[in-house]
Amino acid sequence: MSEKGPPHVDGEVTIEQHHRGPRGEDGAPLVHRPSGRLADEVYDTLLGQLMSLRIVPDSRVTIDALSRELGVSQTPIRDALNRMEADGLVVRVPNAGYRIPPQITRHRFEDMVELRLLLEPAAARHAAERATSEQVDGLRRMLEDMADLAEGDGHLAYGAFGLRDAAFHDLVAASAGNPIVREALARLHTHVHLFRLVYDTEVTFLAMGEHDEVLAGIAARDADAAAYAMRRHILLSRDRFRRLFDAAEREQVSP
Repeated sequence: MSEKGPPHVDGEVTIEQHHRGPRGEDGAPLVHRPSGRLADEVYDTLLGQLMSLRIVPDSRVTIDALSRELGVSQTPIRDALNRMEADGLVVRVPNAGYRIPPQITRHRFEDMVELRLLLEPAAARHAAERATSEQVDGLRRMLEDMADLAEGDGHLAYGAFGLRDAAFHDLVAASAGNPIVREALARLHTHVHLFRLVYDTEVTFLAMGEHDEVLAGIAARDADAAAYAMRRHILLSRDRFRRLFDAAEREQVSP
């Protein structure tokens, strides 16, 4: 995979090929691999380019185009895109393939924060009261996985961290035992949108410590501590990403 990223033709995402044939993020050929591994390769390639903004927000993605560019059958392409749709990374367009979601606006960001502050501290409180030991262990394993990813280099590791971040919050909501709250939060795909805004590894390390505090409250069955830690995490995350919007607005008005 070229570091230059894919060329864009008529708003459609393509992936550049080397003269030696199509290659994945690790530089190895994509061809002649089992279908499941190929789907993983395609997914990782697109995730890395999505998080690095080499894939333009609101651009179109088609199975045919990706199949031609990567030199693989449509099956692993379809599998990868179905997985990306479930993760909120692409949106299926009837009879037109898929599109990359547009970049989040400041107004929508603030609305998301408001909803999260209403729902997630309460979910953390209930998780401290209701989570099973298996769910607490699952949260702990997620944080261990995220710590490994935080040490990794590149946009792929950063993007994978963002998805694990979403999974952590989803499991907290699941542990609270209210499927309606969980579904409402899942539909936002908040973490995917935020991690697409900028590549900033500091975000991963700051979030790690805040997640540890949330888990500590849940594991200790301390409902007040869990709710407080979640609220604090959301507010600190809000402040980090607000600075990005502030910087972008300053750039727009500067001469």
